[in-house]
Amino acid sequence: MYTVPDLTGKLAVVTGANSGTGKEATRRLAAAGARVVMAVRTVAKGERARAEILAEHPRAQLDVRRIDLAELASVREFADGLLADGTSLDLLVNNAGVMAPPTRMTTADGFELQMGSNYLGPFALTVRLLPLLLAAPAPRVATMSSGTANYGRIHFDDLQWERRRYSPNLSYAQSKLADLMLTQRLAVIAAEHGWPLLSTGAHPGYTRTNLQTAGASLGGGKRRWSLLTSLDVLPSQAPEQGTEPLLYAATSPDAVAGGYYGPGGRFGLVGPTATARTTRRALDAAANARLWAESERLTGVSLSTSVA
Repeated sequence: MYTVPDLTGKLAVVTGANSGTGKEATRRLAAAGARVVMAVRTVAKGERARAEILAEHPRAQLDVRRIDLAELASVREFADGLLADGTSLDLLVNNAGVMAPPTRMTTADGFELQMGSNYLGPFALTVRLLPLLLAAPAPRVATMSSGTANYGRIHFDDLQWERRRYSPNLSYAQSKLADLMLTQRLAVIAAEHGWPLLSTGAHPGYTRTNLQTAGASLGGGKRRWSLLTSLDVLPSQAPEQGTEPLLYAATSPDAVAGGYYGPGGRFGLVGPTATARTTRRALDAAANARLWAESERLTGVSLSTSVA
């Protein structure tokens, strides 16, 4: 098992902290001494997760706050709350997401749900929190991608699946490729500005969480068939193991700028953390810069304004 280094005195934000990899990351970051802001869509679920973690680690410092990454106003409100606190932020873990809703749905801002929740919301949150991150001595942003990024395509002419026939699986893959491109572009921006910020990425392989069922049913109870939710014949692992690449990306002294980490076992789905192959589409500097610029336009959140 990966051992998280001592994080005493550090402040971390983990999105989707009430279940799955987010909850496990929160538990282990807090156990290592970090104060963790549990960024969750449903506060009651966040409070239940907080209570469970405190039962195991009574000294854990946990703060539950609401954010809905499918609503840019909620992202702004959450970020403004942290900015008002004025405490430097050592670590942002972009973990939350949705997977393979069966029909095309939209966010409060009119984005296709997966692109909005999995990428545009985290993009806006990351950029809004840059002032707090850059106030820390060695800040990090660790963003969760997916093995599906390997077959993802960024359709700049139709990012929201308005013209093409909606595909739950390909839409998810696009959003996760976008997350990996965010990781790469932020690493380049940090280097260009001489920032000490480390941008890293991870994927959980095939980890058993409620993402597979909640996404396909959208919380409606009945699980619907999807390629991404019908892989029971493949090797899988529990969240305790599946969270380790994300924890490595977020805390390991050996992680590197733009580094991408995932399970190193069978088919890259299970096993101890190893360096994962970054698809060449996420290494296209021009495409990464284009996506960043388009994301600024769509969200109204820009680098120049946030770090002016």
